[in-house]
Amino acid sequence: MRNIWTIAKKEFSQYFLSPIAYSVMFLLLVIVGIIFTIIFLQLSEGSFTGQEPTPPDSRPIASSLGFLLMLLLPALTMRLVADEVRMGTMELLLTAPLRDYELIVGKWLGAFLFVLVPVGITLIFPLMFHMMTEGGIDQLLLISNYLGLVLAVSAFLGMGVGISALFSNQIAALLSTLALFIIMWWLIGIPANFMQGAGNEIFKYLSLSEQFSGNFVRGTISLSSIIYFLSLTALGLVIGSTAVEIRRWR
Repeated sequence: MRNIWTIAKKEFSQYFLSPIAYSVMFLLLVIVGIIFTIIFLQLSEGSFTGQEPTPPDSRPIASSLGFLLMLLLPALTMRLVADEVRMGTMELLLTAPLRDYELIVGKWLGAFLFVLVPVGITLIFPLMFHMMTEGGIDQLLLISNYLGLVLAVSAFLGMGVGISALFSNQIAALLSTLALFIIMWWLIGIPANFMQGAGNEIFKYLSLSEQFSGNFVRGTISLSSIIYFLSLTALGLVIGSTAVEIRRWR
């Protein structure tokens, strides 16, 4: 555990020296801020025209944030292990008194803690909705939305670090991770539209967007969805650890 925490702290601090990490954080906050502004203007327009405004909630923020994380996080995970191989520092890590899984989990944890920073900052937008709305927004819905975001970040980074461990080229890791995310977010659920019964349920369950937008964004916290995201996280970490072990014995 000590080795994992040491690597995590090192990765976390390195992100604050990376222009890519700052760019990802900036894009997330700006786009979510624009969405908040649009919703705010719609509410203001409704109040000026005398129309009954639709009570705001956290769903538009959470939904757009989940989609943006799916597109942007591969830019953060591409360098986690692939960069160590490219720079030749992987050999030093492999000779250190460090287990393979400790390296992978430490890098995942460092990235996870970093991404929680901008995700946590976005809480200011639904909290502003809460102060603007008489009686406040649905707090249970807010908890469901952000629990889904935390689990989605965990799964995205787990899969990302696993793929990064398979490559020595950052661009290859980036494109492979992005392709996997797109398949799991959009494409894997398409067969469910043409199937019924068990086949429909299986492909719906495998769809990232269905698990996130169809459950957590709508305010439904189910054990099966939590297991889904944790399983993806674990699978990515196992793949990454196995890839590092293979490099060790080459």
